[in-house]
Amino acid sequence: MSDHPSKGLILIIDDNSVNLSILAQMLVVAGFEYRVAADGESALESVQYEPPDLILLDVQMLPGIDGFEVCQHLKTNPATQDIPIIFMTALADPKSKVKGLSLGAVDYITKPFQKEEVIARVKIHLKIRFLVQELAQKQTELEHANHQLQRLATMDGLTQVANRHAFDQYLISEWKRSIRERRWISLVLCDVDYFKRYNDTYGHQMGDRCLQQVAQALVQAARRPADLVARYGGEEFALILPNTNPSGAKQVAELIQEEMYQLKIPHAQSDVSQYVTLSQGISSVVPTESEAVADLIRIADEALYEAKKQGRNKFILAPIGSGSTKV
Repeated sequence: MSDHPSKGLILIIDDNSVNLSILAQMLVVAGFEYRVAADGESALESVQYEPPDLILLDVQMLPGIDGFEVCQHLKTNPATQDIPIIFMTALADPKSKVKGLSLGAVDYITKPFQKEEVIARVKIHLKIRFLVQELAQKQTELEHANHQLQRLATMDGLTQVANRHAFDQYLISEWKRSIRERRWISLVLCDVDYFKRYNDTYGHQMGDRCLQQVAQALVQAARRPADLVARYGGEEFALILPNTNPSGAKQVAELIQEEMYQLKIPHAQSDVSQYVTLSQGISSVVPTESEAVADLIRIADEALYEAKKQGRNKFILAPIGSGSTKV
């Protein structure tokens, strides 16, 4: 028998060799693959190493566990609980049928077997089984596609950090959280010093590579899962630092400077260093309902302007509610 049946692999579980032979012949003629088990214990072992697509299970088996117990074992195991089980029985007792169905069986076949009935029931439940599997696969593919679309919608294509849209959404969310929890929130705006000169000197391809390296340096500096690095626009980046006071924001800014120093990206046309550097503006606040998130951005932008005005390659810390202070 093939290891990869085209129409479905059926496991027949019955302690009666005559029944096994009759059912096997029916299935072969109909084009199905099959395996057999003469008792419940060997059946459970068989299912573990090669799960079938459908099981034909005799209710009354001796010795050992009966069909009801086998069904219960299979349905309580996550690896086998989705395999459809059709009970085979000579019992006309409705209670037995109800019991089997309540344990998770999908159908009953009565003895003596009628070939047309057996094949018809096997086909319909295999069709349902394969349709459910196909639907689950398509659902998985759809979820993966949606995840990729969401990722593309929130990520900057060049630098692989969050884009401006993701930045705006996250900042609003964390701002509201900071108001509720009365916690600090800090924002760092960064600008690559003399980037136009860098592009003019080394070309736009190298300029793109430079921005990618800067983005990764910022990611290395913003080490907590809640911190967000985003491309704010052009050669400007932003870091949202939830639950971060001015001292913590200063530490992040210092780490950014260290990471940039380690990169040592040559910049022959810079007026402040032989390597690419950043200017940074930082704002920090414990926000209240009377303040707007735009204030956090405005203060950070003013601090960034001040850092450039004072010679670049530095950061200015400017908590809301106090004047800018050079650090």
